[in-house]
Amino acid sequence: MTQGTQAIDRAAALLSLVVRSEQPVSFTEVAASVDLPRSTVSRLLGALERNGLLERSIDGAYRGGPLFHTYASRFGHIESLVIASRPTLEAIGEATGETVNLAVPSGNRVLQVAQVSASFVLGATNWIDVDVPPHCSALGKVMYAFDAIPLPAGPLERRTPRTVTDLAAFRVVLDEVRRAGYAVARGELEDGLDAVAVPIHDPDGRVVAALGISGPAVRLTEHDRLGALLVSHAAELSRTLRAQHA
Repeated sequence: MTQGTQAIDRAAALLSLVVRSEQPVSFTEVAASVDLPRSTVSRLLGALERNGLLERSIDGAYRGGPLFHTYASRFGHIESLVIASRPTLEAIGEATGETVNLAVPSGNRVLQVAQVSASFVLGATNWIDVDVPPHCSALGKVMYAFDAIPLPAGPLERRTPRTVTDLAAFRVVLDEVRRAGYAVARGELEDGLDAVAVPIHDPDGRVVAALGISGPAVRLTEHDRLGALLVSHAAELSRTLRAQHA
């Protein structure tokens, strides 16, 4: 374990040295900057390059790799999406008084990236960066239904007596989401907490985000009406995204 940690620390030090440099760094410069055998430096740099953390310029010098470019591009995309969606979230929040969230797919998870909080004390929860099992949430059901995240292979976690844990039964739920155009969660994450969500499409028609509303079940009683409201706003936001990429 100690040797493994030491190797990670050494690789991290080399990576930091390269990416903090204003210019690509040669192997000789890297080796001269650390107290390691040249063979170790070569092996670590090779591993970092194979995994996309470093790349070499035409003259063989090292610089930040494509993984950094991918991350920066993804972050920029999310930031642009959040900015574009803000008027939509605020309009829905004003119309309903409930918490409104925007979420994006992240691997097999759903990442909530923007929120307008409820005007009511009850239900005013900050969901940003909260890790919620996707099958328990309306936002997650949208992601599953429209193939934005992969379906789990095994049993689903039970959070409340209402949570759908059977995968076959859950597939039926997703069929209904696709037919209706919106998803509903009825006390499946927490007792008494309901939610409705809809997909957001990019210019190519792919679902890149989900827009949802959540609140106490005693207030969110008209799921069909809220679904229609969200579908309308989501269509407008999707049109805005298409116009930005035109």
